[in-house]
Amino acid sequence: MLRKNVIAFIMMLAVAAAGMAFASDIYRWTDAQGNVHYGDRPTGDPSEERLAISSRPTDASTVQAQVQASYDARATAKAAAAASEPAGPSSEELQAQALERQEKCATYKARLQKFVTSRRLYKHDENGERVYLDEDEAQAARERVENQVAKYCSS
Repeated sequence: MLRKNVIAFIMMLAVAAAGMAFASDIYRWTDAQGNVHYGDRPTGDPSEERLAISSRPTDASTVQAQVQASYDARATAKAAAAASEPAGPSSEELQAQALERQEKCATYKARLQKFVTSRRLYKHDENGERVYLDEDEAQAARERVENQVAKYCSS
């Protein structure tokens, strides 16, 4: 809410400042290369013409009302989007999640069984060669796999 108020205040200041900063005369001219230029002072160029531009101050209350209407429209759209979203995952999504969970459970159980029955655990280094784990590293690896089994195999 505070952010909305700050944004609205900044927009009102910008509109008020833009209403105060206007030039009374604007001139347009074309240079020798064909580029069009604009300025607030006459240059004396033969192609120069004075543009009839008029401005009037902006009504701050109108701007504030437009900003508030924009915020209200966004809030309504968000509420409508939230209401149209399903309450939870569909039965197909739940079934796919359950299947993925069963597959991960089986994978981690097999890995844990391998860790328990293997004499020595190893990993491959960047050259593809085996690097055997010391007892602390092996124990940490077993604990990580046990945690994954507990995570995916519990109900």
